[in-house]
Parts: sequence; C-alpha cells; structure tokens
Amino acid sequence: MPIHILGTGSYAPEKVLTNHDLEKMVETNDEWITTRTGIRQRHIAADHEATSDLATHAARMALEASGLAADDLDLIFVATCTPDMAFPSTATLVQENIGAQNAIAMDLSAACTGFVYGLEVARNMLECGRYKTALVIGAEKMSSIVNWEDRGTCILFGDGAGAVVMSSEAGGQGGIGPCNLGSNGALGELLMVPAGGSRRPVDAQVLIERSNTICMAGQEVFKHAVTNMTQTAKHLLAEAGWDPSELNLVIPHQANKRILEAIRIRVGVPKNNVYVNVDKYGNTSAASIGIALDEAVRSGRLHPGDKVMLLAFGAGFTWGGMLLEWRTPES
Repeated sequence: MPIHILGTGSYAPEKVLTNHDLEKMVETNDEWITTRTGIRQRHIAADHEATSDLATHAARMALEASGLAADDLDLIFVATCTPDMAFPSTATLVQENIGAQNAIAMDLSAACTGFVYGLEVARNMLECGRYKTALVIGAEKMSSIVNWEDRGTCILFGDGAGAVVMSSEAGGQGGIGPCNLGSNGALGELLMVPAGGSRRPVDAQVLIERSNTICMAGQEVFKHAVTNMTQTAKHLLAEAGWDPSELNLVIPHQANKRILEAIRIRVGVPKNNVYVNVDKYGNTSAASIGIALDEAVRSGRLHPGDKVMLLAFGAGFTWGGMLLEWRTPES
C-alpha cells in the first residue's frame, strides 16, 4: 500500500529580521553571520501569533493543494518544541482552527527532526489500514525561546510552519520509501533549554539567568549533525539501492549552510540537487523541511517520479532521514 503526499503548504510570518537589524541588537555583523551560517534573514512571529497560528496557515495551504477537505482528515500530527502551552496540544488547537472534527490530533517532540518523525509515525498508522489520511505539520515559534542577548544563538533561529497531507488511497506510482531514525539522549546537554519544564520551573532566578532559552555548544552540535546526517543518508541509499547521483533533490534540515555543504560532499550529491533556503528563513527547527518541501513543489523543482531524500538532526540528540519517489498520478 503506497503512502503518497497529496499536498504541501507553508507559512512564514510577515516580519523579517535581517542581519543588519541584528547588528543593532547584539555585537555581530552581516558578514560574520553570512560567512559562518549562510543566513541573511529570518521571519519572526508577531506577539499575538502562536505556533498553532503558524501551523494553521500551513495546514490550510496543504489541504487546498491536496484537494481534500478538513473533514476528510483522520490524523493530525504537529511536530514542535515550541507548543502554545503544555496542554492542550498544539495539534488539537489546529484541529479546531481548520474544522477537522473527524481527526485525532497530537503533538510530537523531536526538535529539528520532528517533521521526519511525524512523517514516519503517520506513514505507519496509514499503512495499518485503520486510517486513510493524515496532516503532518512542523511548526515553531523559535523566537519565543531565544535569548536575544546571546549572539551565538539569536542569529540562527526563525519562525514558520510547513505541512503535508498524506493518503493511503491516492493511487499512482511512487510514494514514501525507507526511513531511518535515531537518537542519543547522552548528548542532550549540548543543545537544550535547561529550564521552563518540570525539572526546573520558571522562577525569578531562571528569568535572571535566561535559562528558559536555548543553550548550545555550537561546534559540538555541528560535528554530530554532519556525522549523523551523513551516516543516515548513506544508510538510506544502501537500503534503497540508489546511487547518490540518482537523487533529484535532497531536502535537509536548514540549520547552517556549512553543515549542508559538508554533508553534500561526504554523501556525493551534486551541488544543484541540494535544496537550500536557510538564507531566507534561518533555522526554523521542525518547520524547516516542510517549508523547503513546499517551496520546492511550488517552484517546480519537483516532478512526478523524482527521487527525494529528507534529512534532519536536532536536539535530543535526534536524527533521521526518509526517501520518497514523488507521486506519478494514475493516467
């Protein structure tokens, strides 16, 4: 039973924060940021916008592209590390917003790898035959957990959402193929938000320390990201029996342009076959692959029968990848 992606959608908030804007906020400059990360700007949600609002915009676009109605959805998964609140889940808020009264809804937390985790969970639930359609969304308001006085992290992150509608009844050729997921909790302290949860609830000292914001050991994260995404890519290619040259498009998590280039070289993918939009959005965590996938579809970068690889790495540590052949509809 092939599982197909029927439609994609994405959303980025209206406000754009450029590197030049950041020069007025912290001790940094455009040339330093661009050289080391490839990021030139990022989108920042308005004060009244929450993660569920970003997710809802992307969900509606994906539904429209799929040709399905909200009532047709059986499953809604939102991958996020910046939920609106501890509970109810962001997915249930999206369910209400789009009127998907027949769907079950829940959140997944795997940081930047969350979207790939969500696709695999949805795929397996669709394959069991009990459910027919799923909406998977990666959505983040990273600006809500950024320390805007920490130049090592505040330059990296942005807000946004990406979504796909999946179906087990679409027909046609292709579909979602092998997936490889991994995690290593022993390295969690290298990228974390130390406070704000049950281990250390927010109090006056937490606010003074800003320990309810992102803390990252950048160089260590860089090394582990390159190693694990490279290994994942090679594992998937071997499992599918594909040569790197056969990949029409690789859509990696958009964290840092140097990470993407290091992986590309190690895997042996032609440069023009790696999708890069980190310059426009920064690191949107679980949203980044969904946003890039939607851009690729809408810009004509993906065609029926194309071989595609998704790759991600995030806090936890978590990592994962997935292969798919872009759907060729039945004639």
